[in-house]
Amino acid sequence: MTVASLTPQEKETLEVFRKQVFDEEILHEGDSVGTDDATLLRFLRARKFSLNDSKKMLQNCQHWRKTVGGDGIDALYRRIDPYDYPEREEVFKSWSMYFHKASSPQRPLLRTPNDSDRDGHLRQTSCLQKGRPVNIQFFGGLNLPELYKHITPQKHWEAIVVNADSLTREVLPAASRAAGKNIHQGIVIVDLKGFGLSQFWQVKSLAQASFQISQDYFPETMGQLLIINAPSSFTFIWGIMKPWLAKETVEKVDILGSNYREVLLEVIDAENLPVILGGTCTCKGEGGCDLSGAGPWMDERKARKREGSTEDSGFVERTEDVAQSQSTASSTGMEHNGPVTHTIDVDLN
Repeated sequence: MTVASLTPQEKETLEVFRKQVFDEEILHEGDSVGTDDATLLRFLRARKFSLNDSKKMLQNCQHWRKTVGGDGIDALYRRIDPYDYPEREEVFKSWSMYFHKASSPQRPLLRTPNDSDRDGHLRQTSCLQKGRPVNIQFFGGLNLPELYKHITPQKHWEAIVVNADSLTREVLPAASRAAGKNIHQGIVIVDLKGFGLSQFWQVKSLAQASFQISQDYFPETMGQLLIINAPSSFTFIWGIMKPWLAKETVEKVDILGSNYREVLLEVIDAENLPVILGGTCTCKGEGGCDLSGAGPWMDERKARKREGSTEDSGFVERTEDVAQSQSTASSTGMEHNGPVTHTIDVDLN
């Protein structure tokens, strides 16, 4: 959703929302949560354009951003670089979680209007997905007792938090600049090959907390969640997880078995999809697809490093500004009552 696609009433609500959050000092110029229209629209959409509910959600988000990690998300992001911290390789052996290139459907989709509703959903949304960053997670190697020999549970949680923050701070702005249009949502692929009930009980509290911060503090950033290699036990697991999610989030979830390759290639070109998921990308010479962080965001990081700059792209230009500048260039040539923090209880047995 962009400003151009809003109804007159929604545009008026956006302007009133902007004025009120600044007048009430919920938001300030330069806040890392973002002050552009695209950011404000995410909070409005998450609360169905209710001004009071949207303000409360943004207020809670701002409180969390100022307090998470003890001194706030900006300080935490400076302490833990989601793309380069000492324990990253060990973490990825257990629970890899990384951004990798972007969706790019370039050809007519293989499904027909006579296919099932779920396939119809994929067919309908795929045409809107070009340029969306892809987040990939593997749970099959999950072994928290072994992992916590190499990283503390608290730092592991903080690494999850900064990974989530990197989506709006770096990934979406860079994806927007690369696509030349406003990209405000990503795609998540979760591979459950080898994942069972024992591992689910280990990670249950972490997974629930992760979903909560995504919905509460980074609303409307997930365009689609594809769960692949779902085991037979997933029916039971999904029954536990589903109540954690907002109805709107559940509607974006597609649960697939082992015959997922065709579906993924309808959304992501083979050269952008890792070999392990049926694509052709290996990120050779860059540490492999999981550790490379490949995508426009990493290209920008490398460019800043060459130029000697340490500023992250999330503070440089927001997605709505990208869309506006491109347009100009073209013409000229889960609900909570209050803020929460998380102490994660992890079952290591």
